[in-house]
Amino acid sequence: GNFLNFIILADMPEIPEVETIRRDLEPVLMNQTIATVLILDKERTSPDLATQLPGQTIHAVRRRGKLLIMDLSSGGHLIIHLKMTGQLIYIANQSTPVAGGHSNGNQDDWSERFTRVIITFQDGSLLRFNDLRRFGYLKLVNQKTLSDYLEKTFGIEPLTPNFTLENFLPLFRGRRTNLKAFLLNQKLIAGLGNIYVDEVCFTAGVLPTKIVTTITLAQQQRLFSAINTVITQAVKNRGTTFKDFVDGTGEAGYNYNYLAVFGHTKQPCQTCATPIKKIRLAGRGTHYCPSCQK
Repeated sequence: GNFLNFIILADMPEIPEVETIRRDLEPVLMNQTIATVLILDKERTSPDLATQLPGQTIHAVRRRGKLLIMDLSSGGHLIIHLKMTGQLIYIANQSTPVAGGHSNGNQDDWSERFTRVIITFQDGSLLRFNDLRRFGYLKLVNQKTLSDYLEKTFGIEPLTPNFTLENFLPLFRGRRTNLKAFLLNQKLIAGLGNIYVDEVCFTAGVLPTKIVTTITLAQQQRLFSAINTVITQAVKNRGTTFKDFVDGTGEAGYNYNYLAVFGHTKQPCQTCATPIKKIRLAGRGTHYCPSCQK
């Protein structure tokens, strides 16, 4: 039964979850020097990690979209994508774990069965990368590769200075797709996933099935402010947890209590009491209120 959670959460973690992990890991990883790297799963990790990382110091822990970026003293970057079931667990001197990502869906959260990489630091602490479904990855890249990749992969991003109405409105021009697929497109807007797209559409009062070219200027403006509201609140609440996501201290985020439509199929809408509908759209389970959203 544990695998079901991961299938439902095919889009976790999203911006709020990855940002929560980043904020938790940054203070403990800053200025740490890597001693050894043990690779337990060669398929998902470039072999150069074991030879290139030792001796390097972590200067920053950043995020772009759902990607974690660690800036290294060599000028290179370690990029980490948790994908569906990835977890980063920091253990200070082999004592209490600080974890971020997905819990493994069983009682033994720090289970080593799914550990893919173990990074040990000079002070004796370590960072474990666990991944049940093996979609996540760690890669070492140089500055140019990283810049090219970020430019090609990610559009404007909520919570950053480039997320302005001026940059947002032109994205709608000439797009023939539905709103859900549009908002999920990382090349247009970075970091939104299934859960938050449903919440954004509800907050803005727009149907996720609407074809983008038919969305009015007023609706576009409401969507822009809804993205800001929903993401800001979710970061404040340390991310959404169903059964898998834990933040950098191993705690479940509590944003689930604030979701209006996602996971509320057939329950009364909090605004108008109409039952929430669930359909398949853009290949994802999609939740909306047939009355509040137009």
